[in-house]
Amino acid sequence: MAHDMIIRGGSIVDGTGSTAFEGDVAIDGDTIVAVGKVDGGAKQEIDARGKVVTPGFIDLHTHLDAQIGWDPMLTPSSWHGVTTALMGNCAVTFAPCKPADRNFLAEMMETVEDIPREAILSGLPWDWESYGEYLDSIEKLDPGINVTGMVGHAAIRYYVMGARGIDENPTDEEIARIAEIAGNSVRDGAIGFSTNRLPGHRLPDGRAIPGTYAELKELKAIAAAVGAANGLMQTVPWYSKDAIETDLEYLGEEATHGKLRVLFSVVETESFRFDDPHHIVEKYREQGCEIYGTTVPRPGGFVSTLRNNIFFPAWSKLREVDMDERLAAIRNDEFRQALIDAAKNDPQSDTFAAGLRWMGDGARPVYTRPPEDNLTAMAKAAGEHPAETWLRMQLETDGKATFHRPFFNMHFDAVEQLMDRDWVVPGLGDAGAHVGQIMDSGWPSFFLSHWVRDTGKLPIESAIQRMTQRAAKVLALGDRGELAVGKRADVNVLDLDKVEERIPQMVRDFPHDNSRLIQRGAGYAATLVNGQVILRDDEHTGARAGRVLRSNQSA
Repeated sequence: MAHDMIIRGGSIVDGTGSTAFEGDVAIDGDTIVAVGKVDGGAKQEIDARGKVVTPGFIDLHTHLDAQIGWDPMLTPSSWHGVTTALMGNCAVTFAPCKPADRNFLAEMMETVEDIPREAILSGLPWDWESYGEYLDSIEKLDPGINVTGMVGHAAIRYYVMGARGIDENPTDEEIARIAEIAGNSVRDGAIGFSTNRLPGHRLPDGRAIPGTYAELKELKAIAAAVGAANGLMQTVPWYSKDAIETDLEYLGEEATHGKLRVLFSVVETESFRFDDPHHIVEKYREQGCEIYGTTVPRPGGFVSTLRNNIFFPAWSKLREVDMDERLAAIRNDEFRQALIDAAKNDPQSDTFAAGLRWMGDGARPVYTRPPEDNLTAMAKAAGEHPAETWLRMQLETDGKATFHRPFFNMHFDAVEQLMDRDWVVPGLGDAGAHVGQIMDSGWPSFFLSHWVRDTGKLPIESAIQRMTQRAAKVLALGDRGELAVGKRADVNVLDLDKVEERIPQMVRDFPHDNSRLIQRGAGYAATLVNGQVILRDDEHTGARAGRVLRSNQSA
Protein backbone atom coordinates (compact mmCIF):
# COMPACT_ATOMS: atom_id res chain seq x y z
CA MET A 1 0.00 0.00 0.00
CA ALA A 2 1.31 3.44 -0.90
CA HIS A 3 2.05 5.92 1.83
CA ASP A 4 0.30 9.29 1.83
CA MET A 5 3.63 11.14 1.70
CA ILE A 6 7.32 10.33 1.40
CA ILE A 7 10.02 12.95 1.84
CA ARG A 8 12.93 11.47 -0.14
CA GLY A 9 16.67 11.64 0.22
CA GLY A 10 17.14 14.52 2.64
CA SER A 11 19.70 15.06 5.37
CA ILE A 12 17.58 14.11 8.37
CA VAL A 13 18.15 16.09 11.56
CA ASP A 14 15.66 14.32 13.78
CA GLY A 15 15.48 16.75 16.72
CA THR A 16 17.18 14.47 19.27
CA GLY A 17 20.65 15.95 18.83
CA SER A 18 21.85 12.81 17.01
CA THR A 19 24.14 13.16 13.99
CA ALA A 20 22.35 13.96 10.73
CA PHE A 21 21.89 11.07 8.30
CA GLU A 22 20.57 10.70 4.77
CA GLY A 23 17.20 9.06 4.49
CA ASP A 24 13.47 9.26 3.86
CA VAL A 25 10.45 10.10 6.00
CA ALA A 26 7.14 8.34 5.33
CA ILE A 27 3.83 9.78 6.53
CA ASP A 28 0.36 8.30 6.70
CA GLY A 29 -2.38 10.70 7.72
CA ASP A 30 -0.93 12.96 10.42
CA THR A 31 1.67 10.49 11.66
CA ILE A 32 5.26 9.57 10.81
CA VAL A 33 5.36 5.85 10.04
CA ALA A 34 8.95 5.35 8.87
CA VAL A 35 12.30 7.15 9.07
CA GLY A 36 15.32 5.90 7.16
CA LYS A 37 15.20 3.95 3.92
CA VAL A 38 11.59 3.77 2.72
CA ASP A 39 10.70 1.48 -0.15
CA GLY A 40 7.60 1.68 -2.26
CA GLY A 41 5.66 4.67 -3.44
CA ALA A 42 3.41 7.39 -2.11
CA LYS A 43 0.46 9.48 -3.20
CA GLN A 44 2.74 12.49 -2.91
CA GLU A 45 6.53 12.79 -2.74
CA ILE A 46 8.88 15.64 -1.87
CA ASP A 47 12.39 15.52 -3.31
CA ALA A 48 14.61 16.56 -0.38
CA ARG A 49 17.97 15.78 -1.97
CA GLY A 50 20.46 18.49 -1.00
CA LYS A 51 18.11 19.75 1.70
CA VAL A 52 17.74 19.35 5.46
CA VAL A 53 14.67 17.64 6.91
CA THR A 54 13.75 18.60 10.47
CA PRO A 55 10.82 18.54 12.86
CA GLY A 56 8.59 21.60 12.71
CA PHE A 57 9.77 24.45 14.93
CA ILE A 58 8.01 25.42 18.16
CA ASP A 59 7.74 29.07 19.24
CA LEU A 60 7.35 29.39 23.01
CA HIS A 61 6.44 33.08 23.13
CA THR A 62 3.74 34.50 20.86
CA HIS A 63 0.70 36.73 21.18
CA LEU A 64 -1.34 35.30 18.32
CA ASP A 65 -4.39 35.02 20.58
CA ALA A 66 -6.24 37.67 18.58
CA GLN A 67 -4.56 37.53 15.18
CA ILE A 68 -5.76 33.97 14.72
CA GLY A 69 -9.19 35.54 14.09
CA TRP A 70 -8.17 37.36 10.90
CA ASP A 71 -4.91 35.66 9.96
CA PRO A 72 -5.61 31.94 10.36
CA MET A 73 -2.27 31.07 8.72
CA LEU A 74 -0.57 32.88 11.62
CA THR A 75 1.86 34.29 9.08
CA PRO A 76 4.46 35.82 11.44
CA SER A 77 5.28 32.27 12.55
CA SER A 78 4.39 30.01 9.63
CA TRP A 79 6.62 31.97 7.19
CA HIS A 80 9.57 30.74 9.29
CA GLY A 81 8.95 27.04 9.75
CA VAL A 82 6.99 27.27 13.01
CA THR A 83 4.38 24.52 13.21
CA THR A 84 3.33 25.01 16.86
CA ALA A 85 2.92 28.38 18.57
CA LEU A 86 2.41 29.01 22.30
CA MET A 87 -0.05 31.86 22.92
CA GLY A 88 -1.15 33.58 26.12
CA ASN A 89 2.22 34.85 27.34
CA CYS A 90 2.89 37.82 29.64
CA ALA A 91 -0.33 37.36 31.72
CA VAL A 92 -2.56 38.94 29.06
CA THR A 93 -5.28 36.71 27.61
CA PHE A 94 -8.90 37.02 26.53
CA ALA A 95 -10.21 34.46 28.99
CA PRO A 96 -11.62 34.00 31.49
CA CYS A 97 -13.85 36.91 30.61
CA LYS A 98 -17.26 38.15 31.70
CA PRO A 99 -19.14 39.84 28.83
CA ALA A 100 -18.87 43.20 30.60
CA ASP A 101 -15.06 42.90 30.77
CA ARG A 102 -14.32 42.42 27.06
CA ASN A 103 -13.33 46.04 26.53
CA PHE A 104 -10.96 45.92 29.50
CA LEU A 105 -9.12 42.84 28.20
CA ALA A 106 -8.95 44.20 24.64
CA GLU A 107 -7.64 47.58 25.80
CA MET A 108 -5.08 45.88 28.06
CA MET A 109 -3.82 43.80 25.12
CA GLU A 110 -3.61 46.95 22.98
CA THR A 111 -1.44 48.88 25.46
CA VAL A 112 0.73 45.91 26.47
CA GLU A 113 1.19 44.26 23.07
CA ASP A 114 0.29 46.97 20.50
CA ILE A 115 -2.57 45.01 18.95
CA PRO A 116 -5.37 47.38 17.87
CA ARG A 117 -8.37 47.20 20.21
CA GLU A 118 -10.93 47.49 17.45
CA ALA A 119 -9.30 44.60 15.55
CA ILE A 120 -9.43 42.44 18.69
CA LEU A 121 -13.08 43.15 19.40
CA SER A 122 -14.29 42.71 15.82
CA GLY A 123 -11.89 39.98 14.71
CA LEU A 124 -12.85 37.38 17.31
CA PRO A 125 -16.29 35.87 18.03
CA TRP A 126 -16.13 36.53 21.80
CA ASP A 127 -18.46 33.60 22.44
CA TRP A 128 -16.72 32.32 25.57
CA GLU A 129 -16.32 32.98 29.25
CA SER A 130 -13.88 30.28 30.46
CA TYR A 131 -10.49 29.57 28.95
CA GLY A 132 -11.61 26.14 27.80
CA GLU A 133 -14.46 27.81 25.90
CA TYR A 134 -11.95 30.21 24.31
CA LEU A 135 -9.99 27.21 23.00
CA ASP A 136 -13.23 25.70 21.68
CA SER A 137 -13.92 28.97 19.86
CA ILE A 138 -10.55 29.37 18.17
CA GLU A 139 -10.57 25.72 17.17
CA LYS A 140 -13.52 26.58 14.90
CA LEU A 141 -11.32 29.17 13.15
CA ASP A 142 -9.38 26.33 11.49
CA PRO A 143 -5.78 27.52 12.13
CA GLY A 144 -3.03 26.89 9.62
CA ILE A 145 -0.57 25.70 12.29
CA ASN A 146 -0.92 24.14 15.71
CA VAL A 147 -1.61 26.50 18.59
CA THR A 148 -1.65 26.01 22.32
CA GLY A 149 -2.33 28.57 24.98
CA MET A 150 -1.83 29.66 28.56
CA VAL A 151 -4.39 31.34 30.77
CA GLY A 152 -3.29 34.80 31.93
CA HIS A 153 -2.90 36.06 35.47
CA ALA A 154 -4.23 39.52 34.61
CA ALA A 155 -7.44 38.09 33.15
CA ILE A 156 -8.07 35.75 36.10
CA ARG A 157 -7.40 38.48 38.66
CA TYR A 158 -9.82 40.83 36.95
CA TYR A 159 -12.37 38.05 36.62
CA VAL A 160 -12.23 37.35 40.37
CA MET A 161 -11.54 40.81 41.82
CA GLY A 162 -12.75 43.31 39.24
CA ALA A 163 -10.96 46.66 39.29
CA ARG A 164 -9.58 45.91 42.78
CA GLY A 165 -7.29 43.37 41.16
CA ILE A 166 -5.25 46.15 39.53
CA ASP A 167 -3.92 47.84 42.67
CA GLU A 168 -4.77 45.51 45.56
CA ASN A 169 -3.57 42.08 46.53
CA PRO A 170 -6.28 39.44 46.89
CA THR A 171 -7.63 38.13 50.16
CA ASP A 172 -6.89 34.53 51.10
CA GLU A 173 -10.33 33.56 49.79
CA GLU A 174 -9.64 35.35 46.49
CA ILE A 175 -6.22 33.69 46.20
CA ALA A 176 -7.92 30.33 46.54
CA ARG A 177 -10.41 31.27 43.82
CA ILE A 178 -7.67 32.57 41.47
CA ALA A 179 -5.70 29.35 41.97
CA GLU A 180 -8.82 27.24 41.43
CA ILE A 181 -9.59 28.95 38.10
CA ALA A 182 -5.96 28.59 36.99
CA GLY A 183 -5.99 24.86 37.75
CA ASN A 184 -9.38 24.33 36.12
CA SER A 185 -8.25 26.24 33.03
CA VAL A 186 -5.38 23.78 32.61
CA ARG A 187 -7.74 20.86 33.06
CA ASP A 188 -9.95 22.44 30.39
CA GLY A 189 -7.06 22.58 27.92
CA ALA A 190 -4.73 25.47 28.73
CA ILE A 191 -1.12 24.29 28.55
CA GLY A 192 -0.35 26.42 31.59
CA PHE A 193 -0.56 29.80 33.32
CA SER A 194 1.28 33.04 32.56
CA THR A 195 2.17 35.91 34.87
CA ASN A 196 4.09 39.17 34.58
CA ARG A 197 6.56 40.99 36.85
CA LEU A 198 7.57 43.76 34.41
CA PRO A 199 6.16 47.18 35.46
CA GLY A 200 6.41 48.41 31.87
CA HIS A 201 3.43 46.27 30.93
CA ARG A 202 0.71 48.84 31.60
CA LEU A 203 -2.97 49.56 31.24
CA PRO A 204 -4.26 52.53 29.22
CA ASP A 205 -4.32 54.66 32.37
CA GLY A 206 -0.64 53.95 33.10
CA ARG A 207 -1.09 51.49 35.95
CA ALA A 208 0.67 48.13 35.91
CA ILE A 209 -1.48 45.23 34.71
CA PRO A 210 -3.18 43.06 37.36
CA GLY A 211 -0.80 40.66 39.09
CA THR A 212 2.44 42.52 38.35
CA TYR A 213 3.19 42.94 42.05
CA ALA A 214 1.64 39.69 43.22
CA GLU A 215 3.07 38.38 46.47
CA LEU A 216 4.84 35.06 46.66
CA LYS A 217 2.00 33.39 48.57
CA GLU A 218 -0.40 34.08 45.68
CA LEU A 219 2.09 32.77 43.13
CA LYS A 220 2.80 29.63 45.16
CA ALA A 221 -0.91 28.89 45.52
CA ILE A 222 -1.34 29.24 41.75
CA ALA A 223 1.75 27.10 41.12
CA ALA A 224 0.33 24.33 43.32
CA ALA A 225 -2.97 24.34 41.43
CA VAL A 226 -1.35 24.48 38.00
CA GLY A 227 1.22 21.84 38.93
CA ALA A 228 -1.52 19.51 40.18
CA ALA A 229 -3.02 19.71 36.68
CA ASN A 230 0.42 19.07 35.07
CA GLY A 231 0.58 22.58 33.66
CA LEU A 232 3.37 25.01 32.85
CA MET A 233 3.96 28.35 34.62
CA GLN A 234 5.37 31.20 32.47
CA THR A 235 6.80 34.45 33.86
CA VAL A 236 8.14 37.71 32.47
CA PRO A 237 10.62 38.84 35.15
CA TRP A 238 11.81 42.38 35.66
CA TYR A 239 15.40 42.57 34.43
CA SER A 240 16.63 45.32 36.72
CA LYS A 241 19.46 45.04 39.20
CA ASP A 242 17.01 45.70 42.04
CA ALA A 243 14.44 43.08 41.05
CA ILE A 244 15.93 40.25 39.03
CA GLU A 245 17.35 38.13 41.84
CA THR A 246 14.05 38.24 43.73
CA ASP A 247 12.11 37.36 40.58
CA LEU A 248 14.38 34.41 39.82
CA GLU A 249 14.06 33.16 43.40
CA TYR A 250 10.29 33.35 42.93
CA LEU A 251 10.65 31.08 39.89
CA GLY A 252 12.50 28.54 41.99
CA GLU A 253 9.90 28.73 44.75
CA GLU A 254 7.09 28.23 42.23
CA ALA A 255 8.84 25.25 40.64
CA THR A 256 9.56 23.68 44.04
CA HIS A 257 6.15 24.30 45.60
CA GLY A 258 4.10 23.43 42.54
CA LYS A 259 6.33 20.61 41.28
CA LEU A 260 5.83 22.02 37.80
CA ARG A 261 7.71 23.25 34.76
CA VAL A 262 8.58 26.96 34.73
CA LEU A 263 9.37 29.07 31.66
CA PHE A 264 10.66 32.64 31.77
CA SER A 265 11.91 35.32 29.41
CA VAL A 266 15.68 35.77 29.66
CA VAL A 267 17.32 38.85 28.12
CA GLU A 268 20.09 41.42 28.33
CA THR A 269 18.83 45.02 28.42
CA GLU A 270 20.38 48.50 28.13
CA SER A 271 20.49 48.78 31.91
CA PHE A 272 21.20 45.13 32.66
CA ARG A 273 24.22 43.31 31.27
CA PHE A 274 25.24 39.93 32.47
CA ASP A 275 26.37 40.09 36.05
CA ASP A 276 24.90 36.63 35.67
CA PRO A 277 22.16 36.23 38.28
CA HIS A 278 21.24 33.00 36.47
CA HIS A 279 23.25 31.00 38.99
CA ILE A 280 19.94 31.15 40.88
CA VAL A 281 18.21 29.27 38.05
CA GLU A 282 21.04 26.77 37.89
CA LYS A 283 20.86 26.27 41.67
CA TYR A 284 17.22 25.25 41.44
CA ARG A 285 17.84 23.11 38.36
CA GLU A 286 20.53 21.22 40.28
CA GLN A 287 17.81 20.50 42.85
CA GLY A 288 15.73 18.89 40.11
CA CYS A 289 13.48 21.84 39.17
CA GLU A 290 12.44 22.12 35.54
CA ILE A 291 13.14 25.79 34.82
CA TYR A 292 13.65 26.96 31.23
CA GLY A 293 14.36 30.33 29.68
CA THR A 294 13.57 31.61 26.20
CA THR A 295 15.32 34.44 24.38
CA VAL A 296 15.59 36.02 20.95
CA PRO A 297 18.85 34.72 19.42
CA ARG A 298 19.76 38.20 18.12
CA PRO A 299 19.20 41.86 19.05
CA GLY A 300 15.50 42.46 19.54
CA GLY A 301 13.66 45.75 19.35
CA PHE A 302 11.92 48.42 17.31
CA VAL A 303 11.86 48.76 13.55
CA SER A 304 12.16 52.35 12.27
CA THR A 305 10.67 53.12 8.87
CA LEU A 306 8.91 55.97 7.14
CA ARG A 307 5.62 54.08 7.37
CA ASN A 308 5.48 53.48 11.11
CA ASN A 309 5.96 55.88 13.99
CA ILE A 310 9.38 54.82 15.23
CA PHE A 311 11.40 57.86 14.27
CA PHE A 312 12.72 61.03 15.89
CA PRO A 313 10.61 61.94 18.96
CA ALA A 314 10.24 65.58 17.89
CA TRP A 315 8.59 64.71 14.58
CA SER A 316 4.98 65.34 15.57
CA LYS A 317 4.33 66.86 12.12
CA LEU A 318 5.28 63.61 10.40
CA ARG A 319 3.01 61.59 12.71
CA GLU A 320 0.09 63.71 11.56
CA VAL A 321 0.64 62.67 7.92
CA ASP A 322 -0.98 59.45 6.66
CA MET A 323 1.60 56.69 6.33
CA ASP A 324 0.91 56.32 2.63
CA GLU A 325 1.47 60.06 2.06
CA ARG A 326 4.70 60.52 4.01
CA LEU A 327 7.12 60.11 1.12
CA ALA A 328 5.45 62.96 -0.75
CA ALA A 329 5.53 65.03 2.43
CA ILE A 330 9.28 64.70 3.00
CA ARG A 331 9.97 65.57 -0.64
CA ASN A 332 8.69 69.03 0.20
CA ASP A 333 11.79 71.11 1.05
CA GLU A 334 10.01 73.27 3.61
CA PHE A 335 8.37 70.33 5.40
CA ARG A 336 11.63 68.36 5.46
CA GLN A 337 13.58 71.32 6.85
CA ALA A 338 11.01 71.75 9.60
CA LEU A 339 11.59 68.13 10.62
CA ILE A 340 15.37 68.62 10.64
CA ASP A 341 15.09 71.79 12.74
CA ALA A 342 12.78 70.07 15.23
CA ALA A 343 15.23 67.18 15.65
CA LYS A 344 18.20 69.50 16.05
CA ASN A 345 16.41 71.38 18.85
CA ASP A 346 15.33 68.22 20.71
CA PRO A 347 17.87 66.82 23.24
CA GLN A 348 16.29 63.34 22.83
CA SER A 349 17.47 63.17 19.22
CA ASP A 350 21.04 62.24 20.11
CA THR A 351 19.96 59.25 22.20
CA PHE A 352 17.51 58.10 19.57
CA ALA A 353 20.04 58.28 16.74
CA ALA A 354 22.70 56.47 18.76
CA GLY A 355 20.33 53.50 19.12
CA LEU A 356 19.47 53.13 15.42
CA ARG A 357 21.26 50.60 13.23
CA TRP A 358 20.72 50.49 9.46
CA MET A 359 19.35 47.13 8.29
CA GLY A 360 21.11 47.40 4.92
CA ASP A 361 19.99 47.68 1.31
CA GLY A 362 19.78 43.96 0.49
CA ALA A 363 16.88 41.54 0.72
CA ARG A 364 18.28 40.15 3.98
CA PRO A 365 18.31 42.47 7.02
CA VAL A 366 21.55 43.08 8.88
CA TYR A 367 21.19 42.37 12.59
CA THR A 368 24.89 41.98 13.34
CA ARG A 369 26.07 45.58 13.43
CA PRO A 370 27.85 46.53 16.68
CA PRO A 371 26.26 49.29 18.79
CA GLU A 372 28.82 51.85 17.62
CA ASP A 373 27.87 51.30 13.95
CA ASN A 374 24.78 53.45 14.32
CA LEU A 375 22.97 56.34 12.65
CA THR A 376 25.09 58.82 14.60
CA ALA A 377 28.26 57.39 13.07
CA MET A 378 26.71 57.34 9.58
CA ALA A 379 25.71 61.01 9.93
CA LYS A 380 29.14 62.01 11.18
CA ALA A 381 30.79 60.33 8.20
CA ALA A 382 28.43 62.21 5.86
CA GLY A 383 28.85 65.56 7.65
CA GLU A 384 25.13 65.68 8.51
CA HIS A 385 22.82 65.75 11.46
CA PRO A 386 21.36 62.23 12.03
CA ALA A 387 17.88 63.50 11.11
CA GLU A 388 19.23 64.70 7.76
CA THR A 389 20.81 61.31 7.12
CA TRP A 390 17.62 59.42 8.01
CA LEU A 391 15.50 61.59 5.71
CA ARG A 392 18.06 61.54 2.89
CA MET A 393 18.12 57.75 2.95
CA GLN A 394 14.33 57.63 2.77
CA LEU A 395 14.38 59.89 -0.29
CA GLU A 396 17.13 57.86 -1.96
CA THR A 397 15.21 54.59 -1.46
CA ASP A 398 11.67 55.84 -2.10
CA GLY A 399 10.86 55.39 1.57
CA LYS A 400 12.24 51.85 1.92
CA ALA A 401 15.24 52.54 4.18
CA THR A 402 14.78 50.50 7.36
CA PHE A 403 16.53 50.79 10.71
CA HIS A 404 16.59 48.63 13.83
CA ARG A 405 16.59 50.03 17.37
CA PRO A 406 17.41 47.13 19.71
CA PHE A 407 16.47 47.44 23.34
CA PHE A 408 17.45 43.95 24.48
CA ASN A 409 20.13 41.43 23.53
CA MET A 410 22.11 44.28 21.96
CA HIS A 411 25.48 42.53 22.33
CA PHE A 412 26.26 39.26 20.60
CA ASP A 413 28.62 38.14 23.35
CA ALA A 414 25.69 38.19 25.78
CA VAL A 415 23.46 36.32 23.33
CA GLU A 416 26.18 33.72 22.86
CA GLN A 417 26.35 33.26 26.63
CA LEU A 418 22.65 32.50 26.62
CA MET A 419 22.90 30.09 23.69
CA ASP A 420 25.54 28.10 25.59
CA ARG A 421 23.10 27.22 28.38
CA ASP A 422 21.24 23.94 28.07
CA TRP A 423 18.13 25.40 29.71
CA VAL A 424 17.71 28.22 27.18
CA VAL A 425 15.39 27.75 24.20
CA PRO A 426 15.46 30.23 21.28
CA GLY A 427 12.24 32.19 20.81
CA LEU A 428 10.70 35.30 22.39
CA GLY A 429 9.79 36.67 18.96
CA ASP A 430 6.41 38.01 20.18
CA ALA A 431 4.65 36.93 16.98
CA GLY A 432 1.35 38.78 16.69
CA ALA A 433 2.34 41.54 19.12
CA HIS A 434 3.74 45.06 18.73
CA VAL A 435 2.50 44.90 15.17
CA GLY A 436 3.47 48.45 14.27
CA GLN A 437 6.71 48.59 16.21
CA ILE A 438 8.62 45.30 16.49
CA MET A 439 9.27 42.40 14.14
CA ASP A 440 11.26 39.65 15.84
CA SER A 441 9.13 36.63 14.91
CA GLY A 442 11.53 35.67 12.10
CA TRP A 443 14.02 34.47 14.73
CA PRO A 444 14.04 30.81 13.49
CA SER A 445 15.44 31.90 10.14
CA PHE A 446 18.09 34.05 11.83
CA PHE A 447 18.98 31.27 14.28
CA LEU A 448 19.71 28.88 11.44
CA SER A 449 21.34 31.35 9.05
CA HIS A 450 23.59 33.13 11.57
CA TRP A 451 24.36 30.71 14.38
CA VAL A 452 24.48 27.54 12.28
CA ARG A 453 25.41 28.39 8.67
CA ASP A 454 27.26 31.72 8.73
CA THR A 455 29.26 31.50 11.97
CA GLY A 456 29.28 27.78 12.71
CA LYS A 457 28.78 28.56 16.40
CA LEU A 458 26.17 25.81 16.72
CA PRO A 459 26.08 22.42 15.00
CA ILE A 460 22.82 22.04 13.14
CA GLU A 461 21.88 19.01 15.24
CA SER A 462 22.12 21.06 18.45
CA ALA A 463 20.28 24.05 16.97
CA ILE A 464 17.38 21.95 15.71
CA GLN A 465 17.11 20.09 19.01
CA ARG A 466 16.66 23.40 20.84
CA MET A 467 13.93 24.54 18.43
CA THR A 468 12.06 21.23 18.47
CA GLN A 469 12.58 18.47 21.04
CA ARG A 470 13.60 20.82 23.86
CA ALA A 471 10.72 23.20 23.17
CA ALA A 472 8.28 20.26 23.02
CA LYS A 473 9.57 19.10 26.41
CA VAL A 474 8.79 22.51 27.91
CA LEU A 475 5.19 22.15 26.71
CA ALA A 476 4.96 18.42 27.54
CA LEU A 477 4.04 17.66 23.92
CA GLY A 478 5.24 14.09 23.83
CA ASP A 479 4.08 13.45 20.27
CA ARG A 480 5.93 16.35 18.62
CA GLY A 481 9.43 17.77 18.36
CA GLU A 482 11.10 14.70 16.76
CA LEU A 483 11.18 12.87 13.46
CA ALA A 484 10.39 9.41 14.76
CA VAL A 485 7.85 6.68 14.14
CA GLY A 486 4.58 7.48 15.90
CA LYS A 487 5.22 11.22 16.17
CA ARG A 488 2.95 13.77 14.51
CA ALA A 489 4.09 14.79 11.06
CA ASP A 490 5.14 18.40 11.69
CA VAL A 491 8.12 18.70 9.33
CA ASN A 492 10.36 21.28 7.66
CA VAL A 493 12.32 20.72 4.45
CA LEU A 494 15.01 23.41 4.36
CA ASP A 495 17.45 24.71 1.79
CA LEU A 496 19.99 25.71 4.43
CA ASP A 497 22.04 27.75 1.96
CA LYS A 498 19.02 29.98 1.36
CA VAL A 499 17.37 30.18 4.79
CA GLU A 500 17.10 33.79 5.95
CA GLU A 501 14.75 36.57 7.00
CA ARG A 502 13.65 39.29 4.63
CA ILE A 503 13.63 43.02 5.38
CA PRO A 504 10.55 43.94 7.47
CA GLN A 505 7.80 45.67 5.53
CA MET A 506 4.79 47.70 6.58
CA VAL A 507 1.49 46.49 5.12
CA ARG A 508 -2.10 47.51 5.68
CA ASP A 509 -3.99 44.23 6.02
CA PHE A 510 -5.37 44.32 9.57
CA PRO A 511 -9.08 44.81 10.29
CA HIS A 512 -10.27 48.43 10.09
CA ASP A 513 -7.42 49.30 7.72
CA ASN A 514 -4.77 49.04 10.45
CA SER A 515 -1.13 48.57 9.49
CA ARG A 516 1.34 45.97 10.66
CA LEU A 517 4.94 44.95 10.12
CA ILE A 518 5.57 41.67 8.32
CA GLN A 519 8.73 39.70 7.68
CA ARG A 520 8.81 36.96 5.08
CA GLY A 521 11.19 34.01 5.21
CA ALA A 522 13.28 32.31 2.54
CA GLY A 523 14.72 28.83 2.12
CA TYR A 524 11.63 26.84 3.20
CA ALA A 525 11.14 24.25 0.47
CA ALA A 526 8.23 22.78 2.41
CA THR A 527 6.55 22.95 5.80
CA LEU A 528 4.15 20.21 6.84
CA VAL A 529 1.63 20.44 9.68
CA ASN A 530 -0.04 17.20 10.73
CA GLY A 531 1.05 15.61 7.44
CA GLN A 532 -0.24 18.37 5.13
CA VAL A 533 1.96 20.77 3.16
CA ILE A 534 1.05 24.28 4.31
CA LEU A 535 4.11 26.05 2.82
CA ARG A 536 5.95 25.24 -0.38
CA ASP A 537 8.89 27.27 -1.70
CA ASP A 538 8.19 30.01 0.85
CA GLU A 539 4.53 30.40 -0.18
CA HIS A 540 1.41 29.19 1.60
CA THR A 541 -0.50 26.45 -0.18
CA GLY A 542 -3.89 27.31 1.33
CA ALA A 543 -3.95 24.19 3.52
CA ARG A 544 -5.04 24.84 7.10
CA ALA A 545 -3.99 21.73 8.94
CA GLY A 546 -3.32 23.07 12.42
CA ARG A 547 -4.99 21.98 15.64
CA VAL A 548 -5.57 23.41 19.06
CA LEU A 549 -3.23 21.37 21.26
CA ARG A 550 -4.63 21.04 24.76
CA SER A 551 -2.95 20.11 28.00
CA ASN A 552 -2.64 16.49 28.98
CA GLN A 553 -3.38 15.20 25.50
CA SER A 554 -1.12 14.47 22.60
CA ALA A 555 -3.18 15.96 19.78
